[in-house]
Amino acid sequence: MNRPQWPAWPPPATDEQRRALLRVLDSGRWGATDGTETRDFAAAFAARVGAAHGVCTVNGTVALFLALRALGVGPGDEVIVPAYTFVASATAVVLAGAVPVAADVREDTLHLDPEAVRRLVGPRTKAVMPVHLAGAPADTEALRGLGPAVVEDAAQAHGAARHGRPAGSLGDAACFSFQSSKAMTAGEGGIVVTDDRRTYERLWALHNVGRRPDGGWYEHPELGWNLRMTEFQAALLHPQLALLDGGTDHRAACAGALAAALGEVRGLALVPPPPGTTRHTWHLAMLRYDPRAFGGRPKSAFLKAMAAEGVPLDPGYRSLTRVPYVGDAAPCPVAEAAEDTVVWVRQALLMADEAAMEAVARAALSVQRAFTR
Repeated sequence: MNRPQWPAWPPPATDEQRRALLRVLDSGRWGATDGTETRDFAAAFAARVGAAHGVCTVNGTVALFLALRALGVGPGDEVIVPAYTFVASATAVVLAGAVPVAADVREDTLHLDPEAVRRLVGPRTKAVMPVHLAGAPADTEALRGLGPAVVEDAAQAHGAARHGRPAGSLGDAACFSFQSSKAMTAGEGGIVVTDDRRTYERLWALHNVGRRPDGGWYEHPELGWNLRMTEFQAALLHPQLALLDGGTDHRAACAGALAAALGEVRGLALVPPPPGTTRHTWHLAMLRYDPRAFGGRPKSAFLKAMAAEGVPLDPGYRSLTRVPYVGDAAPCPVAEAAEDTVVWVRQALLMADEAAMEAVARAALSVQRAFTR
């Protein structure tokens, strides 16, 4: 079998990015307090995702922390997070001085289950932090009706939309990541966007050592930190806004081809996005693996065999209920079961072509035959 060639991620730099980086280098204004690149990118990105304001940060975890603090989350508070997510969803809450409480996810989509959240909301609940998992927006409408502030973890959802509304405009604040694996990347970096002017001013102060937007350099009326993005990162990111839709369309076409090809593979199928998803960014294609269709072999054996066939899949998250500093207010059996039954096709693989997606299915069929003979 001819093995597919998987694209590298991040993709090669563009000429526009090279010119932008040299522009910053030659200017001598490398920090956000000296130049205009970070400010201009924050405004452009916020507009792209339907928000009025944006504040760039050093990474996505810090973006979540800033959003929580700007919305008043602090010691003694609880923040509900999905059990099936990256650990940063919990560590950002701990950074804010609050307690992360894991809620289970829906069995069909693996997104945060609003009914599980409803059962956990109590007098100490200050915020809910849904994750737009794999690039499909969570059910924010149901969550907003529960009372606590809603912070979108949109780290994987640059350009996603729900009922026609962009991820970034669905909660009280939204956070995106520009880490190396993301659809827009500067190696590291993040941004918080919001429509609320007061929240924006709090974000700006918190990330800029407690200064006020119109205050003096040595005026620090409140506690804050230096959590600013550099001008180099912003210059690298800004040209990527024009490439975002093309990359998303490409991955969507590959995800469709993968779904069709997997129709021939018993016990392996795409996990669907939540109803209401109108734009899926396909940061990941999550696959449901049924060991019974593969001779009872565990997921680990399947992943090893697929890698031997030239298809490097990802095992995905462990449930946050395994993390000792996450509150265990309720069992999360769906998230825990996903550890054994869900595998990922990562973004780099989805940036190949439709023929490569057929090769993924052929590899799975080959593994299935070997496991069941």
